[in-house]
Amino acid sequence: MAKKQAATESKNEGNGAGSALPLFYSKPLPLDAARHAKLGLKKNFGLGFTDKVNAVPVNMIEMPQICHFYPIAFSPDGNATPVALLGLRDNENLFIGENGEWEDDCYIPAYIRRYPFIFSEMPGNDRLTLCVDMNDNFVDEKSDQKFFEKDGKPSQLAQNALEFCKSYHAAAQQTLEFSKALANSGLLVDRQAEINIGGGKKINFAGFRIVDEQKLAGLADEDFMEWRRRGWLPFLYAHLFSGAQWQRLTRMLRQRIESADAGKKKK
Repeated sequence: MAKKQAATESKNEGNGAGSALPLFYSKPLPLDAARHAKLGLKKNFGLGFTDKVNAVPVNMIEMPQICHFYPIAFSPDGNATPVALLGLRDNENLFIGENGEWEDDCYIPAYIRRYPFIFSEMPGNDRLTLCVDMNDNFVDEKSDQKFFEKDGKPSQLAQNALEFCKSYHAAAQQTLEFSKALANSGLLVDRQAEINIGGGKKINFAGFRIVDEQKLAGLADEDFMEWRRRGWLPFLYAHLFSGAQWQRLTRMLRQRIESADAGKKKK
């Protein structure tokens, strides 16, 4: 369900023991020129690491792009984190193929594109530090895409990752303000969907929230103008427009089920 897969951003993402690790990350550590001088990022490791998730967090500024490909929902907690729904069943991403490649011509959420890099706020220090998930599937000493040059300076790869994470972090902070305001607005309602997947079979999808259009239409003028003043209205409408993508997910699930059934018949 979406509520199981929706990871949230925080200033402490990627910190050590005792804190919940963000989605996909198993061992994020600060990049260090001395300890990681020989390490690098494997080439073309693909996006297969996303195949078991049906939702990922998205930043507010992405929502106008996300809405053309994925339904946008909000986590049912007090943060109301916006998420892109990638599948209708637990542990299934419909946009990733068996070859580990994403569906053609689809926007890939920044949360996924950022991996395996991430920012972390170190204990006793307000400065954000670039970390990398020390997963052997993505990082090793044989790669020629090193994190550091021979003189110990960050490589172009590390510099690019740093700039991407800076942009991501700034967008995540804006999103946090937006989503908390939305959570307190009274506009969100709990929803569950009954999806007809053909052959007389249906599945229930629950654990997410959406903006109630009637409540939005009935919003007090002063509250509506405040959302407009903050520049948030386009993102609310992007969420509403994204509802059309439920049909895409249903179609993709039917195709996957039909393909699986055909494969069983051949055996």
